[in-house]
Parts: sequence; C-alpha cells; structure tokens
Amino acid sequence: MNEKPTVSVIIPTYNRARLIGRSIQSVLNQTYQDFEIIVVDDGSIDNTREVIKEFQRKDKRINYIKHDENKGGSAARNTGIKASRGEYIAFQDSDDEWLPEKLEKQMKMFEKVSLEIGVIYTGFWRMEEDKREYIPSDKIIKKEGDIHTELLKENFVTTQSIVVRKECFGKAGMFEEDLPRLQDWELVLRLSKYYHFKYVDEPLLVSHHSPDSISSNNEALIRAYELIINKHHLDFAKHKLILSKHMYFLGGFLCLNYNFPEGKKYLIEAVKKHPVNIKYLLKVFISFFGQDIYRMIFRLYNYIAINRKNSLN
Repeated sequence: MNEKPTVSVIIPTYNRARLIGRSIQSVLNQTYQDFEIIVVDDGSIDNTREVIKEFQRKDKRINYIKHDENKGGSAARNTGIKASRGEYIAFQDSDDEWLPEKLEKQMKMFEKVSLEIGVIYTGFWRMEEDKREYIPSDKIIKKEGDIHTELLKENFVTTQSIVVRKECFGKAGMFEEDLPRLQDWELVLRLSKYYHFKYVDEPLLVSHHSPDSISSNNEALIRAYELIINKHHLDFAKHKLILSKHMYFLGGFLCLNYNFPEGKKYLIEAVKKHPVNIKYLLKVFISFFGQDIYRMIFRLYNYIAINRKNSLN
C-alpha cells in the first residue's frame, strides 16, 4: 500500500449499496493509478459496509470510514479531506461514473501549470432519465483562469469533476456543512477567489440524477440559494445584473411554490437592481394582482411552454 499516494479520491455515501460498487469500480478502472480511495459512509443502515469490504479484499488502497449518524454529504467529504494522505484531492459520488482517462488527463495538466492553478475540472454528462446534457454549455463565456465572476452567474463545475491541490483547502476552507444543497457551487466560489482554474474540455464524468437525490429537493434549493447569496453578498453586490438575476429566480420560484410575500420582495429587489428589464417588470406588475392570479397566469404559461417544447421535439 502506497504510504503517500499522489491523489486521494473521496467518495461520500449514504444508503447507496446498490450503486456504490459502480462508482468505486470507475475509479479503480482509471489509467492513472497513484491514488487512494476514501469511502465515507454517512451513517448508512443498508449493506454498504459489506459491499466496501468486498472491494477492500481485492484492493488495499480502499479505506472505509463510517459516521455514527447521518451528517450530510459535506460533512462526509470534510471527513475524507481530513483523513486524506494525497497532495491532490478528487471527489466522486456514490451514484456517478468516471471515464477511464479522467484522472490521467487532469494530473498531466497539473504537471504543466503554475501554482496559481488550484483546480482542474472536466466537462461532464448530466443524465436524468433518458435526457443527457453536456456541462459546461457553450453559453459559459470564460471556463478557465480567473472564473470567479462567471461562477457568480451560475455553477458549471460539479464536485465530481474537480481535482484540487490539497493546500487550497487550507486557504479557502472546506465544504460548508450547513448548506442543504449547492455545496459544490459555494465551494468553487471560495476556491475561485484565491486560485485560477483549468478546464479539460471533454466529458470525463457521467453524473446521474435520480428522484431520491438531495438535488431533487426544491425547498432545500431555495434555502441554500438564500444562504449563498447572503454569505457572498459583497461579491454579488459588485455585479448588480448578476445579483438581480438571482433575485428574479428566487422571487419567481417562491411566488409559485412556497412563500408569495417573500417571493414578491425578491422580485422587487430584482427590478431595483435592473429597472429596464421588461421581464422583471412584468412579473412584479402581475404580482400586485395577488397570489392566486399570479400563480394561475404563470402555471398556465409554463404549461403552454412545456407543451410547445414537446410538440417541437
């Protein structure tokens, strides 16, 4: 067993015994082999431990850590970072797959870049049922170098795609454990304040999204969005158009689904920051007719839009 592996691959898992094997095997199948795997079991009550033991019998590079209780994916990843021995940290999820050359291409790139590059990430396929989407899309203007402003607009760097110099966590901090969602966006926002990113423009990861995933929880999405906007408010405030876009998204989502008065406040804030945007003005105008009218109009609009899209396909 390598006393000092170059890369530590951290895999958090929770009750994914049926899927974790595929994830681990995709790491073991890498053409780059100088790594350790740290599986952090976040309090599973299924047979995850037995699945991992089978892999450990065949490969001593696999380490298993179990939390006594479920603490969340961010806490599990932080446990893995603290236990890691590698100079570089990579992340995999228990239901995703790396393609065989992922680590090799990232580590070869690290050999050529300066120390200002703290993160190298790859493109990936996002799979949901029978739909496949390549991320980052062509609409992302700047994908490497100083990408902090681009990341303020939206996240296009998923945790499973990155390899990070371990020293970066000492400066930028680890995962925010209080966030119910969007932990990857919040982390790369912090990393991008201190380090530049490099991009491998290939789909070297397949990210599967299932109905039981935390990413399907809309209430958690709204809470996380608000926490991130508040935590990074000074950065967002430097870019009023970007902040107004997020206010508009939050306002519209809250008005339709959860908290109409709060959503209306966000829509008004969006207009204040971008008063010439007709779309923003229209939503605020309709909101003054009350919750029932607002929801009726926009649910009808969404229904027509979805049917039109389906008919074109």
